[in-house]
This record gives sequence, C-alpha cells and structure tokens, in this order.
Amino acid sequence: EEELPRFAIVGRPNAGKSSLVNSLMDEQRNIVTDIAGTTRDSIYSRYNKFGFDFYLVDTAGIRKKNKVNEDIEYYSVLRSIRAIENSDVCILLIDATRGIEAQDVNIFSIIQKNRKGLVVLVNKWDVAQNKTQQSIDHFEATIRERFAPFTDFPIIFGSALTKQRIHKVLQTAIDVYNNRRIVIPTSQLNNVMQAAIQAYPPPAVKGKYVKIKYVTMLKGAHVPTFIFFCNLPQWIRDPYKRYLENKIRENWNLHGTIINLFFREK
Repeated sequence: EEELPRFAIVGRPNAGKSSLVNSLMDEQRNIVTDIAGTTRDSIYSRYNKFGFDFYLVDTAGIRKKNKVNEDIEYYSVLRSIRAIENSDVCILLIDATRGIEAQDVNIFSIIQKNRKGLVVLVNKWDVAQNKTQQSIDHFEATIRERFAPFTDFPIIFGSALTKQRIHKVLQTAIDVYNNRRIVIPTSQLNNVMQAAIQAYPPPAVKGKYVKIKYVTMLKGAHVPTFIFFCNLPQWIRDPYKRYLENKIRENWNLHGTIINLFFREK
C-alpha cells in the first residue's frame, strides 16, 4: 500500500497553524489559544478532500533559538523540523498583520534544505489593514525577493479563521505534490534542453569548452532530480545552473517544487 502524502503546516508561533487544521477538519482537534507555543506536539490528522487521501501535520511553531528557554519549546522546534523532514509538501503560514520576518525566511531555509514542496499562505488576511491589489502585489514581491533564488511557488492570501481560500490552499498543496512526481521522458527532456544549451552554451573556462552531452531524470527520486552529463562538470557555475533550471521550469510545470540539478563527468 502506497504511503499517503503528508502535508506539514508550518510557520512562526501564532501564525494560525492550528486554526488552519481546525478549519479544514471542522473540529477542535488542537487547542487554539493566543499563547504562542500551545501546540506542543506534531499532530497527524488523516483527511480526505477532493477524492484525495492524505495526512495533515500540525506543528509546534518554529521560533528563534534565543527565545527557546524551556526544553519543551526546544523539542517543539525539533518536532517541527522533523515534520518538515517527514512531509512531502509544506504549507508555510505567514502572518499578514506582521509581514514577512527573518523567522519566516529561516523556516523557508529548512524547507529548501530538505527539498520539500512549498505553498505559502498569507494568513489573517481578513484583518489585514490594506487589501488593495497593489498591497497584494507588493507583499507577494517581498516574499519572492526574500526566498530568492527559488521563486516558482504559489502564494495564497486567506484566513484560517474565516476559511477564506482554505480549500484552495489544500487543492494547491495537492497540485504541488503531483508536480513533484513528474516523470519527463529522456528524449523529450533532451530535445528541449539541447536546444537551450545550443542557444546559450556554458561559458568556456581557461580556454576549455564545457560540453553538456545529455540530461536524464533520476528514477525513483523523492525530488525531481536532473543529471547533466558533461566533460567538465566542475566548471559549470551557478548562473548557468540557474539558466538550465529556468529552462526546465519554462517547459514543465514544477510550480512549488524545489528541484535538484547534478552534473556528472561523461
């Protein structure tokens, strides 16, 4: 039996994680209070929505190390990190009333390091002061700027409390989960990527030309992983790696998915 996908709901303490689970489950499964850190444990809730079976993981809020005084708090943070590690897609809650803070970026870094799928929910939008399209665009641009160079992920403005766009969050998490499972035939991949490489070849280094011969997807990987075979893999620099990644994203839907690119000698 295939394991069910696990969606971790993560964010700073008090960003509304338990409220989100309760809105989805329509029941008080987690204690919701305004005291940061009331969700001591990660709670797995099995859920069926849109004909799709999965687990939701509610996590203790991740907070800055210096504020972690009690052991209990320390273990909650560890549990949140573990929940990220054990999830397929993370729904990262950002508090609309506070904007994006350093701690949100730290949590994103943990998600990125673990190569998880990402959906951002700007929560408490019902009580945000300024809801113009301009402020939405600005908020969105700020988030992408802070999470760069990874910018290809969905951002949803909603409210766990009023259930505004909550089901969209879930549907999007399911889409991201499916994007992570993409299988691209090698011939199709090479047709597209060889054209991109010919249009803009890797820069020569010390008079030597870097030749990328072919690319393939690693089978059975948990994260979409692309292996480029070339003569001088050590000479391929980050800007060129970003160029290749952008070309992959332009041609296949990897929205919300952090991918791996590896370069091997051939």
